[in-house]
Amino acid sequence: MNIPNLLTLFRIILVPVIIISLLNGAFTKAIVFFVIACVTDGLDGFLARILNQKTMLGSYLDPLADKTLIAASFIALSIMGVIPGWLTVIVVSRDFIILLGISVLFLMSISLEIKPAFVSKVTTVFQFLAVFFALIFQVFPEYRNPEAIKVIYWATALFTIASGFNYIFRGVKLINSEKQ
Repeated sequence: MNIPNLLTLFRIILVPVIIISLLNGAFTKAIVFFVIACVTDGLDGFLARILNQKTMLGSYLDPLADKTLIAASFIALSIMGVIPGWLTVIVVSRDFIILLGISVLFLMSISLEIKPAFVSKVTTVFQFLAVFFALIFQVFPEYRNPEAIKVIYWATALFTIASGFNYIFRGVKLINSEKQ
């Protein structure tokens, strides 16, 4: 087990800590753990590249860690009424569709390289920002800016949808190339 994969596992371990903090109303703690999780997301990939420690395990664990962190955070914050339900449905549905697509490709014995497109990386940043600002405005309500958070939420929704379609098109292309 290399350092990048350990960081990814650490991010997965942080998910229940973040959710328990949220459910206990400890938003400051949740922010700290969430920021640490976000930093490890960038750090694990960076270290894997510079240390030449990219692994198959890491290529599967990293997106799993991202999806677990994002889905759990959005669902918890949505249940608490902090993030709108419509945005949570979009975010979780996209991830479900991606996992469903990967399962279909696996069942069809179509090999695929798990490599996120640029739009997916931007989507992840917006999803992290949406959670981060939702938490910040819980801790510092005097700084709450309804217009700014609307922009972040809508940008998150648009990039999430665009990224979802990108994955669908890539999956269909893989299936069609296998048929030929």
